[in-house]
Amino acid sequence: MTASGETPNDVPTVLVRDQRGRQLLCFLEQLIPLDGHDYVLLTPIDTPVCLFRLEDDGEPELIDTVDATEPILSVADVVLQEHDLTLVRSAVTLTVSGELDEPDPDELEGDEADDDSETYELLVSFLADNQEYGLYIPLDPFFVVARMDGKAAVLVEGEEFDRVQPRIEAELEEREGLA
Repeated sequence: MTASGETPNDVPTVLVRDQRGRQLLCFLEQLIPLDGHDYVLLTPIDTPVCLFRLEDDGEPELIDTVDATEPILSVADVVLQEHDLTLVRSAVTLTVSGELDEPDPDELEGDEADDDSETYELLVSFLADNQEYGLYIPLDPFFVVARMDGKAAVLVEGEEFDRVQPRIEAELEEREGLA
């Protein structure tokens, strides 16, 4: 530890805002200058989660868009509180704050159906309106792309994301090739 109380591994954090004013606190992973702007690749400080509808006879169905006032999320709040966790309705994704157990790598190996599909670990399941739902943690890294605007970060969405995302990936691949 240094005299200021920081550890040598401290990673800078950035607060990202989306168009609706929601925020997400993230770690700064990469800074990528493009077209006179500084774009940043970020990872959420809290654990990202995805909401799935669970069916008895099929695969869980990902619910892509969830309104922050959705009654299902109120039920999820109560279930998570039983585990000393808090559901955060943040920009980009839902997140969970609190102490989570690390996934057991031995348990995860059996869950991988094929390399093309994303893998998730079930955090909690619950019933809402006679329908079963689950909050799952994505096991693949969850990255957020933002554009720095002064000291603030603005979420890159829509056409701007479509335009810069391939260029950011190319820049990262080039950097990895040099490492």
